Amino acid sequence: MDSISLPSGGVPKNLELLMDVPLNVSVRLGGVRMQIRDLLKLNKGALIEMEKEADDPLEIHVNDRLLAYGEVVMIKDKLGVRITDIVSLNERLENLRG
Repeated sequence: MDSISLPSGGVPKNLELLMDVPLNVSVRLGGVRMQIRDLLKLNKGALIEMEKEADDPLEIHVNDRLLAYGEVVMIKDKLGVRITDIVSLNERLENLRG
């Protein structure tokens, strides 16, 4: 993974110890609620229709907490996500409260 440049001013000393803590980042395409009987009918080639529209932004979660929204991009031969919006500080704090 490429390094990410920090804002000018760097990292406050009291946060320096946290800079190497690994976090789980996931990108969520969408979801749908299904009954068990419908899950059991799924087989190879089955299609699952999501509740989101095709052009809706993807959700980017860090440790299961919503951080940002993005769109799918190709980076050489791999998938990537371009961040298009970051949730406000108030929303992030609210997400931490659960």
